[in-house]
Amino acid sequence: MLELILYCCLISLFITLFYYLYFFRKLVFYKNQESTFSKGVSVIICAKNEFDNLNNNLELFLQQDYPNFEVIVVNDQSTDNTRYYLDDLDKKYSHLTIVNIDDNVRHAVGKKFALTMGIKTAKHDYILLSDADCYPSSKNWISKMSQGFNDKEIILGYGSYEKSNGLLNKLIRFDTYLVAIQYFSYSLNSLTYMGVGRNLAYKKELFFKNKGFANHLHIASGDDDLFINEIANNNNVSINIEKDTHTISKPENSFKSWIGQKRRHLTTGGMYDFKVKFLLSLYPIATLVFWSSIVMLYYLEFTSSILMAILLIKLLNSYLSNYFLMKKLDVLDIFIFHPLIEIIHLFFQFIFQLLNINNKPKKWQS
Repeated sequence: MLELILYCCLISLFITLFYYLYFFRKLVFYKNQESTFSKGVSVIICAKNEFDNLNNNLELFLQQDYPNFEVIVVNDQSTDNTRYYLDDLDKKYSHLTIVNIDDNVRHAVGKKFALTMGIKTAKHDYILLSDADCYPSSKNWISKMSQGFNDKEIILGYGSYEKSNGLLNKLIRFDTYLVAIQYFSYSLNSLTYMGVGRNLAYKKELFFKNKGFANHLHIASGDDDLFINEIANNNNVSINIEKDTHTISKPENSFKSWIGQKRRHLTTGGMYDFKVKFLLSLYPIATLVFWSSIVMLYYLEFTSSILMAILLIKLLNSYLSNYFLMKKLDVLDIFIFHPLIEIIHLFFQFIFQLLNINNKPKKWQS
């Protein structure tokens, strides 16, 4: 029994080391190449009852330091003051375009219809997406994100969350960080499988060549990950992790809201390629097995010197790798306690998956 647990511990350790040394290593050493890009860019934001968020964030998009851009806001049948706010702002900014979807228009749940309307309205060939509850981290967001269009057709960015006190905030930002280092790292290894709609760019022609979201219109989510799955290849994707390219959102303020949000995000994972699903599942399973084995070996009074050596290898690798990655993605405040946060996060991941087995959420929120 003891030997079996030890073997499980060592195998899981090897697997986690493999992820860091093979997949995540490329992201640790990744640097964006500085270049200039000045062609027209259309920023598209879909909004459904987002008056407060638009009031707080929209002008930061409109005040970007870029020579040629428009901001398109698609008002998706809002019943709050969104329409009146946009009409007032339209008088102030000539590069703001408003698309109102009338109440009598019936469309599928989700923002795919609204996003399609925004893309059809765009006058530029380069599309940059964000959400109403986001704001750019700098006035250089458009100029920095669009650099990738010099030689690529898709650009994956990072959508972060505001820092605050409390365990929930740290869990949300750790989860966002973990998702990001995976889709960035996999993309660097020619396994692009998703982007996030909070910070994503692609050429307009790719959207129409793919017939938009036709293959998954019946699914409320997937306008970012499933769509990128379809249009990405080994040669047309770049990533940008510079701090100036981040978008920032206010995180959920209750565990119930966060669990609901995560459950919605997980509904599309089952449609990924088998290889991606396997790799995405193997890492958390190996991590869970490792920590469980460590605890069991400790209680079974396994040789303490060997146990400490195994634990030291794991923590040393984790701290060295995550320091550089967390610095790049501006989450260094959770660096010291990230192994503990990782364990708590694994528990919640199990809860998310368990809840989704028999009751998949269908409601969409931006």
